[in-house]
Amino acid sequence: MKLSGRRTWPLIAGLAAALAITTTAASAATSGHAAQRTIPKCTASELGVWVAADEGNGTAGSIYYPLEFTNISSQTCYMYGFPGVSTTNSSGRQLGSSASWNHQVKPAIVNLAPGATAHSILQYEVVAVSPQCKQAPASMIKVYPPDQTSSATGFWDFESCTTAKPVYLSVEAIQPGTGPRI
Repeated sequence: MKLSGRRTWPLIAGLAAALAITTTAASAATSGHAAQRTIPKCTASELGVWVAADEGNGTAGSIYYPLEFTNISSQTCYMYGFPGVSTTNSSGRQLGSSASWNHQVKPAIVNLAPGATAHSILQYEVVAVSPQCKQAPASMIKVYPPDQTSSATGFWDFESCTTAKPVYLSVEAIQPGTGPRI
C-alpha cells in the first residue's frame, strides 16, 4: 500500500515529536541523577550528634535509643549507610569494641537540609548483665558519619565494656527524620 505525501508528513511529524519527548524525559532523568550527585556527603563538622536517652526502651538486657544527627551547616548534605560508633572515657580513649551493624533496616540516601535531623537506632546491651565484660564508666560517644574518617562526639553516661568481647553496641542504617520513641 502506498501512502500519499499528505498522509506521510503527519506520521513523520508525530514520530519526531514522540522522539523529542522521549529524549527530553531521558535528559531530565539524567540531570536529576546529576543533581543528586552534587549534594555532598555530610561530614562530622556539619553534624550535631546525640543519643536521645529519654526516648530509650529496652527488653531482655538491651536498651534501644535513637541516635540523632542534625545538619548544623548552611548547606544540604546527604548520609547513606551505617555510622561508626564507639564510647570513650574522659581521656578520649575508646572503651571496648566499636558498634556492630544491624542490617534489619536497608540503607537509603537521606538528604539533610540545614536544621534537618536523621537517625539510627542504637542498641546498648546492658554491660552489668555480661560476666565477660570488664566495666568502666564512659563519658562520650564517638560517632563517624558513614564513609567519613572524622568523628563527632556526644554525651554518654552509661557503663561500657573495656574488653573487645562482648560487642555491646549495635547500630542500624541511617534513616530520615528524628528517631521514633521505641
